[in-house]
Amino acid sequence: MSNIIKIAIIGLGQVGNYLYRELNLQRRNIEIKTAKKIKIIAISAKNKTKKRKYHINKKIFYKDPIKIIKELKPDILFEVVGLSDGISKKVVETALKNKINVITPNKALIAKHGDYLAKLAEKNRVNLEFEASVAGGIPILRTIKEGLATNKISKVYGILNGTTNYILSEMENSNETFDKVLQKAQKLGYAEPGNPKLDLNGFDAFAKIRILSALSFNTKISKSKCIMEGIENIKLEDIKIANQLGLRVKLLGISEIINGQLFETVHPCLVSKKTYIGNVNGVMNAVITEGKPVGESVLQGEGAGPGPTSSSLLSDLLSILRGNTKYPFGISSNKRRSIKPLSNDKYTNSLYLRFEVKDKQGVLSSITNRLAKYKISVKRIIQTPDKKNKKATIVIITHKTTEINSRNCLSVFKKNKNILKFPVLIRLYN
Repeated sequence: MSNIIKIAIIGLGQVGNYLYRELNLQRRNIEIKTAKKIKIIAISAKNKTKKRKYHINKKIFYKDPIKIIKELKPDILFEVVGLSDGISKKVVETALKNKINVITPNKALIAKHGDYLAKLAEKNRVNLEFEASVAGGIPILRTIKEGLATNKISKVYGILNGTTNYILSEMENSNETFDKVLQKAQKLGYAEPGNPKLDLNGFDAFAKIRILSALSFNTKISKSKCIMEGIENIKLEDIKIANQLGLRVKLLGISEIINGQLFETVHPCLVSKKTYIGNVNGVMNAVITEGKPVGESVLQGEGAGPGPTSSSLLSDLLSILRGNTKYPFGISSNKRRSIKPLSNDKYTNSLYLRFEVKDKQGVLSSITNRLAKYKISVKRIIQTPDKKNKKATIVIITHKTTEINSRNCLSVFKKNKNILKFPVLIRLYN
């Protein structure tokens, strides 16, 4: 690699535009730390004339990103488009085939095609770096790949989506409904103004947990069907009840090895306010690893936004400029193995169940009898009558039970005329 490094940026949205500005501002700092000079030789996006927060040099704008790769041959390419397929995949694939180092924050792309792209990078002896794909500015991937490299990690979990964490925290603090807080999050730029679905339904966090699994356990990216639930059905009422019980609702991504099998999931959890994870609020992310001999390691920081994301992108850039050609997932693709998934049916949790029922005799006993039939034992019951409307709210906390028991049991409640709405279920994090 020569002393002048040619850089191209594909994608000039919020993150790409901020990155462009940072690269220009940090030139001298980068040179001091790496003895390399950087030069942005090309940029590309869908729209050249779009109004952007930071001014771009239109003289180096190319409509066709593939032309940049094949004709200008940059040393390093940033892919900041963010699609799992389409132009994102084509750009990264073409760059790697042309022996160009690639840096991307694109978790959807890595979670879907990471194994193939890693193999391509290794074959062409270039880097594929994706630190910014998980937990924004928190250097979790480098920590696993380098800082914890000799540890046997058995579990990695945490809060991996700043948007959902802000919404849940703000619902508790402001006493406002999900819809109102979502609008607030959109105005503040924490949630996509158009369609924040991928944050809210758990997909964003799930793509991240799959990347963390592959790195932590030296495995191929899992393709098995897993439990993936978001926060769209969390009601203010559940947050208030949780608060009274000394609990908070958090959307957690969890990946662990159980009896030699891989278990991955993303879903809302009730966690104690006394725990560390129960006190990670607002747009913060936190990732916790458990391994030997290190024990438990915790990293926390801002997980979203152009600032934290650019911080990780520049960290990847400096790693490449220092001359490190590394395996994208820490070890050679040939040595990464597939691992059998643990059946979702065997997943065990205590449950929080909220029933809206007719206020009449025998309803509670019919519910507890039904739970007992499916081997779900009751730990605690809270009954709140609404005499005026002849209704009642029944909240039941159960002892641990399997996923299949809870699923089969709840399906029966659909047919009970005394239950006014399908019960709300939130798992307790054990």
